[in-house]
Amino acid sequence: MFKIKPRTTEPTGDDTPASSLWRYIWRMSGWHQIAVCSLAVLVAILGIAPLELQRRLVDDAISKQNLDLLVTLAAIYGAVIILQGMIKLGLRMYEGWLSESAIAHNRRHLTRLYAEDQTGHHDPDDKNANNNGRAVSIIGGEIEKLGGFVGDGLSQPIVNSGMLIFGLGYMLSVEPIVGLIGVIALIPQVALVPVIQKRINALIEERVTKMRDVSDELSQLAPGKKNTQTVEEINDGVLRLFDNRMKLFLLKFGMKALINFLNALAPICVLVGGGYLVIQGETSVGIIVAFISGFDRMSSPMRELLSYYRVASQAAVQHRLIAKWMT
Repeated sequence: MFKIKPRTTEPTGDDTPASSLWRYIWRMSGWHQIAVCSLAVLVAILGIAPLELQRRLVDDAISKQNLDLLVTLAAIYGAVIILQGMIKLGLRMYEGWLSESAIAHNRRHLTRLYAEDQTGHHDPDDKNANNNGRAVSIIGGEIEKLGGFVGDGLSQPIVNSGMLIFGLGYMLSVEPIVGLIGVIALIPQVALVPVIQKRINALIEERVTKMRDVSDELSQLAPGKKNTQTVEEINDGVLRLFDNRMKLFLLKFGMKALINFLNALAPICVLVGGGYLVIQGETSVGIIVAFISGFDRMSSPMRELLSYYRVASQAAVQHRLIAKWMT
């Protein structure tokens, strides 16, 4: 059984944190991002190819009862799906390797910096010099969320936006009116999500700060003593974390429900509008079938893009807080 090793990030000689989330991603992955993004573009292109194949299957093979063409197109369809699946698997593994390599490097790096900082302090009453709980929280959990963003920080928006752009471009070129109906159904998502996400980001920053405070208070518990005041502070912090999480759930799941509702509208709008054009003899059934499948396919990258926007916003908050702790 072969063993995959983490990527070795070359030391820069500079212990200062990256000035932004995107500089951090480049510092952790470098030119590997070019290869990852190239694979992402290929996945996006192959994801749209089945739409044209579906149209040709209905209009050219099934409608004209051409069995040879039906078999040929079905074989090509299957080959495209298999090829895309294999490339997508490779892309996910590549992204995962970059993310885990960044996490491993960050944990080693932050542990070294914290250990060096601790050796220079001799005052046990200096709270800033003895933030053991906070260090455990950051090195143990927070850095995993930040480092996990390195692998797909650039490739995922490329593959999902690529599928949206190629898909909408294909639809607008084949049947502009029906394509435009679907585009209009997607616009509210783009407008509403950033507004909701802004409030979610504030709750995440509040939660991370409170979690660090609770970790510090836990590290201050002295064995053999009552620690009444500290325990009360910890309990108060736990209740605040609970309240924060419930507010986060309301916004997060409310936004998902809204997105699902808007995604469900697009196919029915296409079916009604396209059905009218078919009845009037202005388009074909194959185009409508391909378009319904296309919007179903695009609902997934749309959700992924909106989810990516949420994760990227959270990662930016995480990066800012960790960079502040380091400095």
